[in-house]
Amino acid sequence: MPARSVAELAIHAQLEGRSTMSSVISAFSAEQAERLTGLSAAQLREWDGAGFFPPSYAAANRRSPYSRVYSFEDIVGLRVLSILRNTHRVSLQHLKTVARELANYAPRPWSELTLYVLNKEVHFRNPSDGLVQGAVSGQLAVPIQISSVVEDVKARAEKLRERSISSVGQVERHRFVVHNEAVIAGTRIPVSTIRSFSDAGYSVDDILREYPSLTREDVKTALSATAGLTRAA
Repeated sequence: MPARSVAELAIHAQLEGRSTMSSVISAFSAEQAERLTGLSAAQLREWDGAGFFPPSYAAANRRSPYSRVYSFEDIVGLRVLSILRNTHRVSLQHLKTVARELANYAPRPWSELTLYVLNKEVHFRNPSDGLVQGAVSGQLAVPIQISSVVEDVKARAEKLRERSISSVGQVERHRFVVHNEAVIAGTRIPVSTIRSFSDAGYSVDDILREYPSLTREDVKTALSATAGLTRAA
């Protein structure tokens, strides 16, 4: 099958995910990126160190806490790479070669371009002419649906943010979270902030309007919390 025929059949790959993605403003830690993308912590560190996929927000000292923070678009790109590596068995060496080529077409090619897989090789639809470059055999390329990946990552991120029932009405501390300050379990909301609202004359209902993700039990626990707070490593 000629390359042009493949391009015409592949034109159905959808990119609505781009507009959806542009409206999402989120930041994710390396640990969250690992959970959302299916890539290991070692892979993320290696790809960052090699310059293959550094996070959008990174500190010069990568040994400091939260020195690698990923944007939502980063997570989408990493999820695409995870699919290419783990589902389609595309080699890392090939992906690195492809990354250098695709950098000529988009700053974040893994989340901005329509990608295809043919015989464990990555192909893409050239944004300037719509043709799929590299499709030379009679086999149809398998599209990596960016819109599907965006929705998948959004669903994973929402699930990641969900609080377990056991965390309601609990207070805890986590290393590197809000400088080890006591927070409402399952959130990053400091107990001291809840107390400050109360001291300023806010009622429980007033505080819940400020923090709709909290429950009445959360607020009451925060206001009655003592020095014997739960500590989590």
